[in-house]
Amino acid sequence: MKHPISRITASFLCFYMLTGCQPAIETSSAPSPQVTSQAVITTQPELLVDEARLNIYYPVDLTTDLTHLTDNQKEMISLLIEASVIMDDLFWQQAFGEDKNVFLAKLTDPNVKHFAKINYGPWDRLNGDKPFLAGYDAKASGAQFYPSDISKEALLNSSLNDKTGLYSVIERDDNGQLVATPYNQKYSAELQQAASLLRQAAGLAEDPDFSNYLLLRADAFLSNQYQLSDLAWMDVKNNEIDVVIGPIETYEDQLLGARTGFESYVLIKDMAWSQKLAHYAKYLPELQKGLPVAEAYKAQMPGTNADLNAYDVVYYAGHSNAGSKTIAINLPNDEEVQLAKGTRRLQLKNAMRAKFDHILLPIADVLIVPEQRKHITFNAFFSNTMFHEVAHGLGIKNVLNSQYTVREALQEHASALEEGKADILGLYMVEQLLDREAISEGVLEDYYVTFMAGIFRSIRFGASSAHGQANMVRFNYFAEKGAFTRNELGQYAVDMPKMREAVNTLSNLILTLQGDGDYAGVASLVATKGVIGPQLKADLNRLTAANIPVDIHFNQGKEILGLK
Repeated sequence: MKHPISRITASFLCFYMLTGCQPAIETSSAPSPQVTSQAVITTQPELLVDEARLNIYYPVDLTTDLTHLTDNQKEMISLLIEASVIMDDLFWQQAFGEDKNVFLAKLTDPNVKHFAKINYGPWDRLNGDKPFLAGYDAKASGAQFYPSDISKEALLNSSLNDKTGLYSVIERDDNGQLVATPYNQKYSAELQQAASLLRQAAGLAEDPDFSNYLLLRADAFLSNQYQLSDLAWMDVKNNEIDVVIGPIETYEDQLLGARTGFESYVLIKDMAWSQKLAHYAKYLPELQKGLPVAEAYKAQMPGTNADLNAYDVVYYAGHSNAGSKTIAINLPNDEEVQLAKGTRRLQLKNAMRAKFDHILLPIADVLIVPEQRKHITFNAFFSNTMFHEVAHGLGIKNVLNSQYTVREALQEHASALEEGKADILGLYMVEQLLDREAISEGVLEDYYVTFMAGIFRSIRFGASSAHGQANMVRFNYFAEKGAFTRNELGQYAVDMPKMREAVNTLSNLILTLQGDGDYAGVASLVATKGVIGPQLKADLNRLTAANIPVDIHFNQGKEILGLK
């Protein structure tokens, strides 16, 4: 996604992921307090959902083989996990208006407390951010990035200079005036500690490029300038240990889609799988030229210094750990870096496998016709996810004949449309590469049927997920075009010729909306097709009745990994 933007010019404004979903075009100008007086009582607030709802996440131990790593590498992983814990605490502050420890201390039921930790507060991220505890009002669209009583219109019409800054919080001063407080000031103590840990890790890094990246990222925490470290990260090629850390995605900001949430992934490269994937990046310029859209919408060629690798992830923190879990990463979001150097695509193989085994296969057994279930394969799931991330690099980043980026023009709808673009162009890439025999595993039906099952998986993420909303739009578009059929048993079958045509026409539609910066057109698309109809809702309820988890959560940390 991503998500889901230039670090210096605020050009990477945000998008399910495909990672989030967006609010209505306008927000209320009335005050919207998130916590009522009932929430400050010392006993556990009443649970507003059925207790079965607390079990929608399947537990997974987040581990991998560390025996081949050196002592320095293991110590570096420990330091990176410690820095990640700080990112986690910072994201709690950004997402939730009440003190984390005070809030959690009120929750005496361990299942409720566990669910609250997964959601980083009292709002159910996979149920449209509805409160699951009594005493809490609707979650503010802008989370804690803005005063809860500010509307989008009032903010954009204000005299504030830093309305859409990536790395600042909008607050009111003692006189009630809006002011922008940079992250490096707002979270000064925490970021200084995180910077110190990254510098210690840099001293242990065996790869000089990775060491340089860690040092520059540490500097960025203190300077609030992240582009230089993003550029350095693009040059990191040979390190076995990696980390994605800092304020990155804008999905949590559903008021403007502008401000970034803190997160982290600690990663160990799968060298064998990465070597297998490396050759796909070279096809990007050729695929860009062949996009099914007018020439003007594909003239902005992606950087060719992109790479594609597979990793086992050993720690998630902050935004990446909240609610549904990311299984692939495409970064940096900075359009200037993308155009200059491309992006890095990181496939999180162990997390992906957990979702395939425990969620996608059971969904297929319920909702896909028996004769097509043989086409549900992990290879197709892995490849669809991989090419989703690669496809973020295709298309258009800047609105035609305009100074605005697509993210700036589409505002809070940018993330959902970008995730939809990546999904649909990922399928386009698979089709093209199969035709060129660049992909030798499976047939097109494997990828289409697995993708169809994946739509049901992602739609369950709900309206607070950009990935979930993107999948709703796509499901309804495919239904309109006859790309699938549904039998009397409520089982779905892909119509291959119509699916192929729908992939091309939806690709054209999305790329055109992005290139035109057509905010009204995107808003209309989301309003009309970003919804779950009664029949689909009933089918999704069948998955719940079958006790199929909605997503996974992790048992993770140094102890799980056997580290000190």
